[in-house]
Amino acid sequence: MFHFLFILAFGIIATIAAVNLVRSFMMLSNETRVYPNFQSNTQGAQSQRPRPTPHPEMVDDLGQPINEPLLVVRSLDVEDARQRLDNLYNSSPSGENNQEEDA
Repeated sequence: MFHFLFILAFGIIATIAAVNLVRSFMMLSNETRVYPNFQSNTQGAQSQRPRPTPHPEMVDDLGQPINEPLLVVRSLDVEDARQRLDNLYNSSPSGENNQEEDA
């Protein structure tokens, strides 16, 4: 009897989940539907469309788009990264104190 109730409860929950999935797909398709603009041939309709503005980091001081990379990341192997971190740690003031205590 317990197995039957478990299967029934699972079936009800699965049905509710499937119905919600279908409903959200239908709502998504309604929101993304593109309606044709019948006034696109007139000048007024073209001036009413908002112009896409680029992100402020993608333009220079004059407002012209830049064509250079904003960030360049160089790949390091693990040993090189550990060595650099150890050098930074040992060159810090607390690293010098720890090194003297260890010796």
